[in-house]
Formats: sequence, structure tokens, C-alpha cells
Amino acid sequence: MERTLVIIKPDGVRRRLVGKIIQRFEEKNLTIVEMRYDFMTEELVKEHYAHLKRRHFFKELMDYMTSGPVIYLVLEGDEVIDMVRKMVGATKANEALPGTIRGDFGMPGTENVIHASDSKDTALIEINRFFKEPISVVTVENNPEKKK
Repeated sequence: MERTLVIIKPDGVRRRLVGKIIQRFEEKNLTIVEMRYDFMTEELVKEHYAHLKRRHFFKELMDYMTSGPVIYLVLEGDEVIDMVRKMVGATKANEALPGTIRGDFGMPGTENVIHASDSKDTALIEINRFFKEPISVVTVENNPEKKK
């Protein structure tokens, strides 16, 4: 089993696409093992997108990623990294195929709805970056409220 990190970006949260996006992952039988609603700080943006810091659009990217809340997800499944990357689609919404998350929901420019790790090494680094204190998934078996 592999794990990968997915971030539903501020435009995805603002446009109320979270449920639709998560549904697509669940329909592929992927398991959400970690999930958190949070705001990305400038420091996290600089760390996460360090490879883009010299690009002309970095300030716009920084403003976008700190403009509202995001949803961090750790997904698990067989070959999950490749599967999720295919489901997400090309980075630029106008190049993403219909049926992919970005193809269906992405907007021109910076707002491309979602991020997904691109390799096993990157997934490990990104999961550790955003889940320094992992949150366990609550299930019926270990949820004391459900046992009452």
C-alpha cells in the first residue's frame, strides 16, 4: 500500500468542491487515513513551493495559497500516487483533460483546485511536512461515542 498527499487548495474549498473531490477518491476505493482543515502559512508555502520561488508567478502563488483554508488529505491504496496524479490531471486547467479534477473544476491561471504528490519520495516529505502530529481516523470500532 502506498500513501500520497493531496491538498484541496483555497479555490476548491471556497467553491465548495471538497465533497465532490473526496467522492472521486472514495469511488476509486482509496482510503483517507489523515485529513485536516487548516490555513497554509507563508512559511509553509515557501517551503512547499521552494522549487518555484524564482518564477515570475511566485508572489501570486503565495497570495493564492494563503487566501483561505485548505484541506490536507493523506490517501492510501495500491499505486495511489500514479492513480491520484491521473485523476488530478495536468497542472494548467486548460491542458487538463475533461474527467480529471482540474479538467472539470480548474480555472485559468493559478487557481487549479488541487495538489498531489508526484512520487514516493515527495509524498513522504510532503506528508511529514503537513502532518507533523498525525491525526488518526476515527472509526466505529475505536469511537467511544458509537459504542454507547
